[in-house]
Amino acid sequence: MPEFIPLISQQEIQDRIRWIGQEIAQDYKGLDLVVIGVLKGAFIFLADLVRQITIDHEIDLVGASSYQGTLSTGQIVFTKQPDLELKGRDVLLVEDVVDTGQTIAKIVEFMKRLNPRSIKICTLVDKSERREVQINVEYSCFCLDEGFIVGYGLDYNEKYRNLPAIFNLKL
Repeated sequence: MPEFIPLISQQEIQDRIRWIGQEIAQDYKGLDLVVIGVLKGAFIFLADLVRQITIDHEIDLVGASSYQGTLSTGQIVFTKQPDLELKGRDVLLVEDVVDTGQTIAKIVEFMKRLNPRSIKICTLVDKSERREVQINVEYSCFCLDEGFIVGYGLDYNEKYRNLPAIFNLKL
């Protein structure tokens, strides 16, 4: 039976998202912002975040996976590409967790080919424990060093995304 050890409460998450949303709105004021969520894990975070960004912006989604079952293949497969034109626009990639950095680095590399004016990264959790690629995360709600985390969009084998807070999962 899995054990869920509370790490970050629902209230802490909402407070931090409100603050990050205000910071993004200030930083992108007067710019042509496109917020792009990385499926599937970021969808809950993305929905709450975009409601806190008080400037005009557009929303899109990208799907990328490096997993087959529960194991990483080491190769990134795009399951969905952006629908919006990104040339000359300011892109903010929204990710649930930046862990090894491999996936988000490949997404950034792909996005650069679409010629945006800028690309920045926003993540719910910046988890440096297993970082393999140097990646600059401009906006981070929480930094964690270790643990297998679930809840608030983060999953284990597609389960537990629905939990309203973030937990350390012990199997």
